[in-house]
Amino acid sequence: MTEPRRLDHIAIAVRDTDAALEYFCGRLGLVVASTEILETPALRLTYLDCGNAFIQLVEPLDDRSAVAESLALHGEGLHHICFGVDDAVAEAIALADPGAPPPTIGQGRGRRSVFVPGPVHHGVRVECTEHEPFAAELP
Repeated sequence: MTEPRRLDHIAIAVRDTDAALEYFCGRLGLVVASTEILETPALRLTYLDCGNAFIQLVEPLDDRSAVAESLALHGEGLHHICFGVDDAVAEAIALADPGAPPPTIGQGRGRRSVFVPGPVHHGVRVECTEHEPFAAELP
């Protein structure tokens, strides 16, 4: 471990964010902290404030995306867990299995995010995101 990790969010794949919000906001009383649309991959990300972490609703906007394929195979539910770290790339590399391919850098909420490359362990994908928003454009 290169640095302490803290839970940033738990991501839940959903087919329809608005329908999911009826439950998460209407029944559980959570509040939407932010929503963003990513172009690549085409996703709608909605963050619900849980006080000490977020729930991220992940809705695919393209039927050919990896999230859409996951929904077709497994239905709605846990997609991944994400840890907040100082250096997402270094942490993802440190967490990866030996010989795993290099990670692909993405973004969310203006911060670098990286999925740990290699196989999924125990059915849970792991993502690392940086604590602070980045100042420069992604490479």
